[in-house]
Amino acid sequence: MSNYKTCLLIDDNYIDNFVTRRILEGGNFAEKVIVSQSAAEAIDSLRSGSVKPDVIFLDIRMPVMGGFEFLQEYDKLEIDGKKAIKIFMLSSSLDPTDIKKSSNNKYITQFIHKPITQKILDDICT
Repeated sequence: MSNYKTCLLIDDNYIDNFVTRRILEGGNFAEKVIVSQSAAEAIDSLRSGSVKPDVIFLDIRMPVMGGFEFLQEYDKLEIDGKKAIKIFMLSSSLDPTDIKKSSNNKYITQFIHKPITQKILDDICT
């Protein structure tokens, strides 16, 4: 049985998305995994209600709109269940500033270093 109904993965890197999606699906993490290669596209999907995630995995470094810019736009959204959505910053960044900024953001549940593993998913779900 899946831990979450819908997981939204926001990352501009096709290979990272492919690998992360396989791990999420293989680990039965969510009933549905939706991939968005653009933070702006993800904001539009959330705003329109076409995507209603329980959990979001968000990359920091993306062109046009990065993870922190996504969070600024996310803050402006008025969507049902917003407070219950868990957002995990999923990044290869080792920059202590990114990690600190993530830990200080009210929407970020946890900063996770790529690649995601089954152990990380198990820890999230317990």
